[in-house]
Amino acid sequence: MSVAQSSEGSRTPGRQPQVWGKVPQQNKNFTGRESLLERLHESVTSDVTAVVPHALHGFGGVGKTHVAIEYAWRFRHEYDVVWWIPADQPILVRSSLAGLAPHLGLPSLTTTGIEDAFTAVLDALRRGRPYSKWLLIFDNAEQPEEINEIVPRGPGHVLITSRNHSWGSVVETLPVDVFSRQESVEFLGKRLPGKVGAEETERLAEELGDLPLALEQAGALQAETGMSVEEYFRLLREQTTQLLDANKPSDYPLSMTAAWSLSVSQLQAKLPEAVELLRCCAFFGPEPIPRDVFKGLPEDLASDSKLGALLANPILLSKAIRELGRYALARIDSDARTIQVHRLVQALLRDGLDPREHPAYRDEAHLLLAAAAPGLPDDNALWQGYSQLLGHVTPADVESSSKPGIRGFALDMVRYLYSSGSYQSASDLVGRLIERWRADSGPDDQYVLSAQRHFGIVLRELGDYRASYELNRRTLDRMRTILGEQHEETLLLTNSHGGDLRTRGDFAAALRHDEESWRQHEIVFGPRHRRTLRAMNNLSIDYLLLGNYVEARKLQENAYRLQSLANSDASTSNVLASWNGLARVVRLSGNYSEACDLGQDAYEFGVQELGGDHPWTLRTAKDLSIAKRRAGLTDEALEIAQRTFEREERTFGRDHPDTLAAALCLANAQRATGEVTAALELLRDTADRYPRIYGGDHPFKYGCDMNLALLIRVNGDVDEAAELDRRSLAGFDVRLGREHHYSLTCAINLASDLAAQGDTHTARELGGRTLEQLRALLGTDHPLTLACAINLIADLRAEGEQEWADILAVDTFERYQRVLTNEHPDVKVAMRGERLDFDFDPPAL
Repeated sequence: MSVAQSSEGSRTPGRQPQVWGKVPQQNKNFTGRESLLERLHESVTSDVTAVVPHALHGFGGVGKTHVAIEYAWRFRHEYDVVWWIPADQPILVRSSLAGLAPHLGLPSLTTTGIEDAFTAVLDALRRGRPYSKWLLIFDNAEQPEEINEIVPRGPGHVLITSRNHSWGSVVETLPVDVFSRQESVEFLGKRLPGKVGAEETERLAEELGDLPLALEQAGALQAETGMSVEEYFRLLREQTTQLLDANKPSDYPLSMTAAWSLSVSQLQAKLPEAVELLRCCAFFGPEPIPRDVFKGLPEDLASDSKLGALLANPILLSKAIRELGRYALARIDSDARTIQVHRLVQALLRDGLDPREHPAYRDEAHLLLAAAAPGLPDDNALWQGYSQLLGHVTPADVESSSKPGIRGFALDMVRYLYSSGSYQSASDLVGRLIERWRADSGPDDQYVLSAQRHFGIVLRELGDYRASYELNRRTLDRMRTILGEQHEETLLLTNSHGGDLRTRGDFAAALRHDEESWRQHEIVFGPRHRRTLRAMNNLSIDYLLLGNYVEARKLQENAYRLQSLANSDASTSNVLASWNGLARVVRLSGNYSEACDLGQDAYEFGVQELGGDHPWTLRTAKDLSIAKRRAGLTDEALEIAQRTFEREERTFGRDHPDTLAAALCLANAQRATGEVTAALELLRDTADRYPRIYGGDHPFKYGCDMNLALLIRVNGDVDEAAELDRRSLAGFDVRLGREHHYSLTCAINLASDLAAQGDTHTARELGGRTLEQLRALLGTDHPLTLACAINLIADLRAEGEQEWADILAVDTFERYQRVLTNEHPDVKVAMRGERLDFDFDPPAL
């Protein structure tokens, strides 16, 4: 089936794609290539067709990109979606594909972050929903090993432009050569209508080797200056001689180099400021540069700027930009408000400068990028602005700068990446920063230490808890020594390190650590500062993990209320985290209906503001599922749990902590709806994975095993369940003590194991002690306390203690009626005289 055909038949040329994204403007002077376009059109029958150079042995300027642009415009009526992707940096591939998300009915990049939106887009394209006729164009994909794995295979089509011949081993390739002589003549005729004779046109094409980019610049120069062809030939010969004398690199075709050099020299005579701007652009990436990057610099930076005078004169700046377009030295996209310089032109510009001048121009690019950063990088409203700068961070070699403002900008880019959920990209970038800055400034430089703090956050979000703990512990020790206890960076890492202690299961140590952290934050930043509120939120988690729900709720309510105020600087993700934390502590306190209401509001807020696939939205969805299950809304809980687990697995893989938590949630929901076989299969797999993340003696590992034991018993193997619960309870006792709610929950389940084995005496003894401990810890009306009482009633009756059982039953059912009502599933089970089981759901740490 060719591109022009589908199951729906041929498409009419007048039809337009439903989605048309980021495709560069059509070249009005596009010439020839008819046979190439026909062969390309006919050959797009496999998943991927690569357009690569051949005759020029990898030289740029042959027109690969323009062929792809023309193909997109010429055959756009055959597609529902046409989308352009800059592919010279893998991170740009993800960012650009993520930008397609809202057009496919998915949460947008500005709400979910790069990685989540990118993953969702790939899935939608592979499935062909909502569109099966799509065309993706990956421009300048030079690294097959990095790009090939993320090129979607599905019902649509892919074009790749590249100078790398190795694409031929993985996809079908089609060579792009220089113009034929006839095409060169035709092109110059369009570019210089009526100004050049046939013989002169032929000579010009010969001199420029039929290279399209060189012809474009030659035509632009003559059109703008009115220069005669003879004069152009004379200057071209002089430029060629100079270039040969200068021993120009063989990587660039001489015809292109000479044409470029001539255009630059003529523009230098006309408007030197434009050339200065162009040289600066050579130190950005080859992707479009937002026009607002050149809007100016703050006064404190303007004095160091090579472009200071030009940027301060908006009239002259606009003129310089237009001249670059007129001389074909840059592509000016008025609709997108961007400036783009061809990568070959950039290379020639850099090579044309004295190497000693490079640092000054590179510094200029750094200053402009830093000044263009839109603000707080964890503010989701500003993520689009950061994404437009992302493609220039690596090509501009931002990590090479030792200036505080530039290093701060680089760390803001890292923070933007992980705040938006793009953890792996953040890890790659901050790793390079640390390596370069340590070499340049030593291990105790403030920005090296700060970069390590960010790296610790990224490692934790990636689920590498051990590495995060070790890095943060070492870095915090150095910060306290080098920067001081109350330095801003020290306090930020102090707050973050509390999370490391929680991930290790050291809940009491985390509480002590975070109490001091909160106190120091209040002293340094004030009680209502967003950083202090984050510290308050973390302290609330510590209290929750230790079962002190009253204190946890008080702190969480205060943190959420203050972060939600209109004048708060708290990020959307922090507001959502605190909102969900409040819903969680309300649920753990036994108020299931209120938890559902709070959790539903929080989840809807997350979907609207951050998108359905953002990590914090998914965490909120998991907690909402738990609340609904506890409230007896088991079908709704199962639906949310299934969807959340699928999204977590798709985004992070099976071995990420969030995916493991979602798997527990799903297995618990499956058990609650009677899908016990599927639940057991999922939970056995999950239990095998838990020690990989948390180690063999973490409380969460024992909690997972406790859930597994419950399902093993439900599936009929009482002895294995009892043995696993004994080991889990022993582990809880060592790590947390018997007075902890995790330990007491496990004790309830072990008592049920014992009763199922016929040892009702031991079950009654264990249940009686556990009930007393729960009443002291959680109160007499907590659902967990009441469940323990219900099970104890059954054991009392089995042991012949009818009077005590009757008294306890009257009291328990009266409390159940008040707390949950008789319509709750737990109450109905209790009224039938059956035992109740409680499971474990790990909170976000």
